Amino acid sequence: MIEIAALMMIASGAIHAVVNAVLKSGSDKLASRALIDLSGGILVLPAIFFFPAPQGAWGWLAGSLIVHAIYFLALVRAFEVADMSAAYPVMRGTAPVFAALGGVVILGDAMTLPVAVGLGLVTTGILLSAIGRNLTHAAFGYSVLTGLAVACYTVLDAGGVRAAPTPMSYIAWAFFVFGAVIGGAFGAWRGRAFIAYARGNWRSCVLAGGMGVVSYGLAMLAFSLGDLPRLAPLRESSILFALLIAILFLGEKAGRLKIAGGGR
Repeated sequence: MIEIAALMMIASGAIHAVVNAVLKSGSDKLASRALIDLSGGILVLPAIFFFPAPQGAWGWLAGSLIVHAIYFLALVRAFEVADMSAAYPVMRGTAPVFAALGGVVILGDAMTLPVAVGLGLVTTGILLSAIGRNLTHAAFGYSVLTGLAVACYTVLDAGGVRAAPTPMSYIAWAFFVFGAVIGGAFGAWRGRAFIAYARGNWRSCVLAGGMGVVSYGLAMLAFSLGDLPRLAPLRESSILFALLIAILFLGEKAGRLKIAGGGR
């Protein structure tokens, strides 16, 4: 089962990089984030009628909702002040280190020597990818905050998906709640600007919303099958995909150190 979970995490990472590229390319990133989340919530709406409510996991879901809101705000701000090729490796590279520690301390997952060595390589990659003129102190701070938020909601959702009656019940209800609450709040925050943005960009954001459901849905399913310290770093293969997307499609430049950092 761990092999299947590992494949889920790698696929999740690849899809996640595409979703974030859509967000980065948007002219109004907060409106884009709102539309992506609302789309995901609407797409999973039928599923909540087929899966039981996540009894026993509401506390995990509530905590994850709060952390996700912080994550989205930090993510948007990081993409506003830095290139994706600069910010993404830092935010996604810091996440597995903190998530693995949280999995050990909070969930009681095991930490093996090979996993610890792998996390050390991730940390080295972070230091390399942080070097460069495109990453200011503010961008680095928002990126690290994003990574911390990713780690926190990863631990919370791993706990929630294990505590719920079935993994799918937690996944369906989580996406519905995140979309309704966070997407609705961000959309209301932007007001008329959100409506104007949605009219011209709904296709790409709806597609990204569906891909986001698949991406993190795969990750949460994987959390129900294996230990967090082993699985969390695999999703950060998204760093490689994000660097390629940023260079090939967003027109960003990445130096050798930044590419080497993502490759680690």
